[in-house]
Amino acid sequence: MIRFFFILAIPILTIALSFLISIDDNQLDFFIKLISLIFGIQIIGFIPSFYLKSEKYYDLFGGLTFVFSVLIMIFLKFRKTNDLSIREIILALSVLFWTIRLSFFLFQRVNRVGKDERFDLYKYSFSKFLLAWMTQGLWVFICLFPTLIVFSSPTNSEIIYLILGGLIYLVGLLIEIIADYQKTVHNKLNNQERKFISSGLWSRSRHPNYFGEFLIWTGITIICFPVFSVFKYLSLITPIFIYFLLNYISGVNLLEERAKKKWGNNPEYVEYLKTTPKFFPKIF
Repeated sequence: MIRFFFILAIPILTIALSFLISIDDNQLDFFIKLISLIFGIQIIGFIPSFYLKSEKYYDLFGGLTFVFSVLIMIFLKFRKTNDLSIREIILALSVLFWTIRLSFFLFQRVNRVGKDERFDLYKYSFSKFLLAWMTQGLWVFICLFPTLIVFSSPTNSEIIYLILGGLIYLVGLLIEIIADYQKTVHNKLNNQERKFISSGLWSRSRHPNYFGEFLIWTGITIICFPVFSVFKYLSLITPIFIYFLLNYISGVNLLEERAKKKWGNNPEYVEYLKTTPKFFPKIF
């Protein structure tokens, strides 16, 4: 019963946040359209996935949600103003590039591996699996929260935050791409021996790809910052939410537990744990 409560609470939470930030400019209708799209796509993806007891399309539908959300934002803004600002164009391209790259990578990985172990305990339970899909909808909404505010607000020409946020985004994107590539190559070369990776960016952080993703959404939030006012500052929750999600819900914590089961008795891995930060990378 409690899971169904959370399933209903997630979209209600997004509507409540949208109501608060729409008080001063009456843009609630804009947010309701996007919320309906985001969670509608999750339901569409969940139905066949639960029937097939498969998680293969989870990340793909997550990517599609980002893509369609950005396209709808562009359509609604262009219909209203017949124009897009430089900030809006950069945000749209940034989100689309990150989405397409990561979705393709994750879809390839789950097809190559055959399954995503995160869903072993979820995909056979209707409520658990549906909650996972609704949580993905919340993830999409919170990631896009600052961008939604920009597309629903008057244009702002402040460029300093655009440059600063853009640089942080690019650094994060580069870190994520390189880390994913290094681990893919490592896994192919050590498929039989199943060695843990401790080279390249993985010698600086035990989860550099997640750190890169944190930087990506921090950069995007900074790009959006000049548009914030009153309750719109609530969208500063985005990088905090991403950090919490990656570290305590669906990323670092699960991988750390799995790694300790595999290599917990390996002296080299124990030393790796002592000398390598879990999330934020060491510089020297």
